[in-house]
Amino acid sequence: MSSSDDVKPEALPAGSWASSAARRRNMQAIKSRDTTPERKIRQLVHARGARYRVSARPLPDLRRTADMVFRSAKVAVFIDGCYWHGCDEHYVPPKTNSGYWSDKVARNIARDRDTDQKLTEAGWLVLRFWEHEESDACADKILTEVRSRRHQV
Repeated sequence: MSSSDDVKPEALPAGSWASSAARRRNMQAIKSRDTTPERKIRQLVHARGARYRVSARPLPDLRRTADMVFRSAKVAVFIDGCYWHGCDEHYVPPKTNSGYWSDKVARNIARDRDTDQKLTEAGWLVLRFWEHEESDACADKILTEVRSRRHQV
C-alpha cells in the first residue's frame, strides 16, 4: 500500500461555516472582484473613453470598495451578484446551512444600504447594477451620469 492510499478526507477548520470540505473549497474559489459582469461593463466604459479606478475606496476612511470609482465626478459603481446581494428576481435561499447563508446575505444587504447612505452624504452618486443586467445598458447609464456630473463641477 502506497502513501497515496492513506489520503484522509480534508478536515474542516474548527468553527467553519462550511457544510463540507468540498463546499468550503467551492465557496473560497468565488471571486470577490473582477467577475465576468464587472469586466464586461468596465471594458465597455473604457472603450467609450472613460477612465476610472478599479476596486477602490471612494472614501479613504470607509473600509469598503466600489467596483468602479470615478473620483472627479464622485461616482461609485457597484455590480452586485444576485446571490450575495439578495436580488429579488434571482436569489434562492440555500438548502444547506441556510441560517448562516441567509444571515450573511442579509448583512450584505444592510452593509450595501449603509454604504449607499455614507457615500451619498459625502456627495457621491452611487450606481448599483445587478450582474444579470445588460452590460451595454449599464455602461450607457454610467457614462451618462459621469459626464453629467463632470459638467456640473
